[in-house]
Amino acid sequence: MHRRQFLPLIPAAFLAACSKPKIRLALNWKPEPEFGGFYAAPFTGHGLDVQILPGGAGTPTVQMVGAGSAEFGIVEADELIVARAQGNDVVALFAVFQDNPLALMAHASRKLTQIGDIFSSGTLAIQKGLPFARLLEKQFPFDKVKIVPSPGGDLSAFLHDPTFVQQVFVTSEYLTAKRQGADAQVFPISATGFNPYSTVVATSGDYLRKNPGICKDMVAAVRDGWRAYLDNPKPTNEQMNQLNPSMSLDGFAETAAAQKTLIENADTKANGLGSMTRQRWLTLIAQIEGLGDLRKVPSPDDCFQNL
Repeated sequence: MHRRQFLPLIPAAFLAACSKPKIRLALNWKPEPEFGGFYAAPFTGHGLDVQILPGGAGTPTVQMVGAGSAEFGIVEADELIVARAQGNDVVALFAVFQDNPLALMAHASRKLTQIGDIFSSGTLAIQKGLPFARLLEKQFPFDKVKIVPSPGGDLSAFLHDPTFVQQVFVTSEYLTAKRQGADAQVFPISATGFNPYSTVVATSGDYLRKNPGICKDMVAAVRDGWRAYLDNPKPTNEQMNQLNPSMSLDGFAETAAAQKTLIENADTKANGLGSMTRQRWLTLIAQIEGLGDLRKVPSPDDCFQNL
């Protein structure tokens, strides 16, 4: 006799209690170590059925979350602030990177000692429209360097021009350059005082208000996943490598090790992985407001919640 014939005899309340809410988590890039904790997260153990949606260049996760085409999405803190100023009610729940991995990479042979030295000569490849680039230009005028568009992950120009500087992630292009024998040196953008949370789990304010329990369970699962990944990334790296074979297992391991100090610090050890502070959000809002990008300045209390 077919099993399905017995289903009507099971109380509806029991079925409802056993069913897991189906949730989508939209990433803003391919499966890589910056998302390791999400792939390691024990979602089913927290009563959730989560589908991870890999992304790519330009994936509009903040719009996806605001429109409800994904219940959760990975965004950047500065991106979230601008979105809220434009009327997109998105809320940060968990910040993976406490220190932003963005940096400028130069050749060590130039013997530069601080980030401001970069702007004295040479070529700088950078995305000029982004908040960090505009803040750099206010702090260090660009009139003595040649500005060209960022090449993304392409290191060709850097490897062949000792005066070439480009924006990178210290957990990505910098490691690749070192593996290829370049005398690379990085200057973190955070050294300028601009240090937005990165790889931030966000949801819509409407979803948070209607589903506070699910959001809390989601954060708990993500926190458990990041704890597991930080402690032992190998099994999850093998899983992600199957989804993204363009990155070698050695590359996964190297990046996972390099990013640990950006994810876990004294604050997270005291308050939990992914936790955020009001002061950090307040500072970031003021920095972006100073660029004239905010039609309506959001309150830091509306930008995030620690669950």
